[in-house]
Amino acid sequence: MQLDLNLLTALDALLEEGSVAGAAARLHVTAPAMSRSLGRIRRTTGDQILVRTGRTMTPTPYAIAVRAQVHELVHQVRGVLAPSRELDLATLERTFTLRWHESLVALSGPALLTAVRAQAPGVRLRFIGEASVDAHELRRGEVDLEANANRPGAPDIRTEKAGETRLVAVVRRGHPLARARTLTARRYAAAEHVTVSRRGNLGNAVDEALAQLGLSRRVVATAPTEAAAFAFARDGDLVISVPEATARSAAGDLGLVALPLPLELPSAPVYLSWHQRYDTDSAHAWLRGLARDALASVASGRATAP
Repeated sequence: MQLDLNLLTALDALLEEGSVAGAAARLHVTAPAMSRSLGRIRRTTGDQILVRTGRTMTPTPYAIAVRAQVHELVHQVRGVLAPSRELDLATLERTFTLRWHESLVALSGPALLTAVRAQAPGVRLRFIGEASVDAHELRRGEVDLEANANRPGAPDIRTEKAGETRLVAVVRRGHPLARARTLTARRYAAAEHVTVSRRGNLGNAVDEALAQLGLSRRVVATAPTEAAAFAFARDGDLVISVPEATARSAAGDLGLVALPLPLELPSAPVYLSWHQRYDTDSAHAWLRGLARDALASVASGRATAP
């Protein structure tokens, strides 16, 4: 039987997107063409691959079983067939899309942009905000690099830890906790709090740590961004718990102070993530290196606010 590697690519796209339309958009072909490819895949494998359940399509048990293997095979084929080119940064013209946590953009974005412009003036960076729900832009190629505290679990997403930072409590200068000689867990819990969550979550790891001490706190509001939470803290007796690097950037300008958190909490990680299709992309690897250095400097405390 003669094998058609195009079917392998189509199968990978179908299993990734879970729909004919999504796979067609990903491979830049028409929906009828992708439907014909799905028909050929079904005849070749003897399996339906995707079956319609209501308005959506569900992968069969066989499709689920081979999804990771298909992914890896497509990646290997691309690596073999990709031409090797020497990277010329002086003439490189490319736009990279980066979905980073807002605090990382504010703290490490300027250093990254400066380094990029110095080495490759034809490269442009598109920083976009984090999605309010889990998204798949990395898989679809719509985002080149992610940077936040979350470690993706998908096997086709590469992730490395760029650093870590601890949480601190942020309050206005006249807050009772700022005047206290010692910030205890009981005093911290007794204050009113604002959490930072783009999904509006009222609780987080802080509440779990307090519960282990038999304590609980009152969260009066959530804010979608740290900038909004800082505004709440600036104008009222509210406590915000954020990574130390973020607190350093806001304390001076907004009249806020950072206090050591009186809880045993693990450090907050900073992860850099990308899709495996870019593993052998020399331009992408160059950008990853610059981003890694910029993020590491923030996590270690070497970076300063712009």
